[in-house]
Amino acid sequence: MRRWFMSVNHKDIGLMYFLISVWCGLVGFSMWGLIRMELGSADSWVGLESVYNMLITSHAIMMVFFLVMPAFMGGFANWLIPIMMSVWGMLYPRLNNVSFLLLPASLMLFLISMLVSGSQAGRTFYPPPLADKVYSSSLGMDASILSLHLLGVTSILGSVNILATVFSSLDLKVLEMEQAPLFIWALVVTAFLVVFTIPVLAAALLMLLLDRNFNSSFFDLSEGGSLILYQHLFWFFGHPEVYILILPGFGVVSHLVMKEAGKFEVFGYMGMVYALVSIGLLGLVVWAHHMFTVGLDVDTRAYFTAASMTIAIPTGVKIFSWVASLYGVDGGLSSSVLWVYGFIFMFIMGGLTGIMLASSSLDVVLHDTYFVVAHFHYVLSMGVVFALFMGLNYWGGLIFGFSLSEVVYKIHFWVIFLGVNLIFLPQFFMGLMSMPRRYVDFPDTLEGLNFFSTLGYWVVLCGVVYYVIKFGEALVEGTFKTYSTSPKSELEWGVDCGSFHVFSQGGVVFV
Repeated sequence: MRRWFMSVNHKDIGLMYFLISVWCGLVGFSMWGLIRMELGSADSWVGLESVYNMLITSHAIMMVFFLVMPAFMGGFANWLIPIMMSVWGMLYPRLNNVSFLLLPASLMLFLISMLVSGSQAGRTFYPPPLADKVYSSSLGMDASILSLHLLGVTSILGSVNILATVFSSLDLKVLEMEQAPLFIWALVVTAFLVVFTIPVLAAALLMLLLDRNFNSSFFDLSEGGSLILYQHLFWFFGHPEVYILILPGFGVVSHLVMKEAGKFEVFGYMGMVYALVSIGLLGLVVWAHHMFTVGLDVDTRAYFTAASMTIAIPTGVKIFSWVASLYGVDGGLSSSVLWVYGFIFMFIMGGLTGIMLASSSLDVVLHDTYFVVAHFHYVLSMGVVFALFMGLNYWGGLIFGFSLSEVVYKIHFWVIFLGVNLIFLPQFFMGLMSMPRRYVDFPDTLEGLNFFSTLGYWVVLCGVVYYVIKFGEALVEGTFKTYSTSPKSELEWGVDCGSFHVFSQGGVVFV
């Protein structure tokens, strides 16, 4: 036990991040199932509307903050950065340990908040009426806010460690940044976004906590506060958060493309780097496209519409480079190619509908409908989670010492791919028929579409259970280890997964 909870080894810490993120992902997935069962028919299943609202909030926080961010910024980052950058470990190993230990503390606080009715304000925590004392009077709301503060601390500490490790390795002249793998570039841009935006979210949540408990009036209209101030603060974090989640996925896809193409780098390597940086920079200046319905003036709406659509350019560069890299590759459709094409399809669907929502006039019609739900789930639920599965399948042999068969990977892909499309494609039509999100009930005319959407959840559940069973069997029995065929990624695969450290310990000083 001492080895794990007091560890400064990047492999041990990365593995613990994986364990927590997988467990939280299964919990969040179960909450999603309860939500879909409630909406699967016109009858009430959950019973209390307050429980339904709590499930919506908890599902979002579990999947975003406790599944995706720990998996990419904690698990993959800790395992792969020292190997890819040819350094002994993370630059600040004890800070790395503290960053991890704050994660289970935050998780426990959030789970405790659910036992005292939790937060019912949705993932945005909008005040008022959703997050004020009148609507959310329990301690669950305050505990949720404190949990998010702890999450912010662990995210910032982890990001600072990532940046310090990468840039310190550049000082050692081991590897130039122009030679770094695209996954490293993706993590660096993501870490910068975390450092810039998480403090803004922390400020907004602190103001909300003070309004609720200490009679301040930051967001109280009757006392001269401003509701729009909270929305600006939240969405300054909220939209870059999308790129915090998806950019590491871009790096994973780039590595799989290199592996399948058998090339030293993807087509247009520097173009991919510039696209990553451009997406990160543009993501910081488009937050108000979530606020077109609050009464922004015409010039402001025109700017945010144009800026939001501009992000499609670097995103298109990345998709073109992936497809161009795979052009002419022989060998049929391997599981890795299937996952890559599945990711590209999902992200294009989410991106095209995002361009539609970037239009300030169209967004007024579709705002807070299930069209928006389908849009961001195509980017996050499918794009990010597909990238997460790709990373586990590709680097599983390195991290866990075993991998599953091609048949398992292909069955898992097709079940998940068909299931998620069955869930979210009908939701575009629900949104066009003006079904509002976060509502526990809906018109009878939409019962058929909701039934098919819920049916898709059961299909995805079968795929998840199948993957977990096969993964568990391999974990118990052990199976063959795979090695990458990509020349660019030989360094990471040249390290034995069973070795406690990566490179020589000589000259290492713990800080």
